[in-house]
Amino acid sequence: EQPPEAEGLDSCGTCRSCQQIEARTHPDFFVIEPDPDQATRQIKIEQVREIEHQIMYRPLIGERKICMVDDADRMTIGAANALLKTLEEPPEHSLFLVVSSRPAALPATIRSRCQALRFLTPARTQVEAALILKREIPPPDARFLAIISEGRLGEALTADVKDTRARQQEFLNLVRPQSLQSIGAILSSAEAIAKADRAQDIFAWLARWIRDLVLIQIGGDPDQLLYVDDLKTLEAYARRADTDQLLDLLHEIEMTQQRATRNLNLHMALETILLRLHDAVATSSTLLPA
Repeated sequence: EQPPEAEGLDSCGTCRSCQQIEARTHPDFFVIEPDPDQATRQIKIEQVREIEHQIMYRPLIGERKICMVDDADRMTIGAANALLKTLEEPPEHSLFLVVSSRPAALPATIRSRCQALRFLTPARTQVEAALILKREIPPPDARFLAIISEGRLGEALTADVKDTRARQQEFLNLVRPQSLQSIGAILSSAEAIAKADRAQDIFAWLARWIRDLVLIQIGGDPDQLLYVDDLKTLEAYARRADTDQLLDLLHEIEMTQQRATRNLNLHMALETILLRLHDAVATSSTLLPA
């Protein structure tokens, strides 16, 4: 369905088709995405097979049937293999949109059968300006959300500032010297986080924290730091930390996040990473601020 004077527009946002797509009730548009209620967010093989059954029939309204696979890097191995069979011989009337912020985490066989289209995030200053204008929040909060969302404007516009800062503080308590120097405290924290299904969230916070350490070590722009309010502790850690070990940890966290959809033991992975962080920063409460 084409809106009036639609030349140069992708969509109007008001016609029946646009509204049905927004409500996910359009008969020719399907979405596969991880279940947000799952402890480990995955796309399962059953979801792919259900769409395969739907996509084989000709479209009812439009020229094509469209299937969007969102967060495609979260497919299980079985789901990826099932999708691969469809991508190898897709129906002529079908179009698949495989969306991922981590395309390297997708199987090479999937990537080889897709045409890559890269979308760049807006500059951080643009996100901050949009937040101040649309949400009327203070500049420090706008900066915080712009960095934490990594330029994803939609996420920044909907994020709860108070809740996000509370989660950040919870993480900071985890890496305080008095917590990180104790093996017992590390193991207890890892167990509590795993039981609360918070491991993946902590991995994300931890990766940002380690990047801040490395940024300080190489003399990077302080304006790029997320944990700027905790600068003294960061600088103290950065003076003692081994840069190569920190970079190895960042790589391990990234690989762990990618494998999180493969029935990985997140409790054990978190323990391992926190213990390696303990070794990397060589914590000593007498030399680090509390």
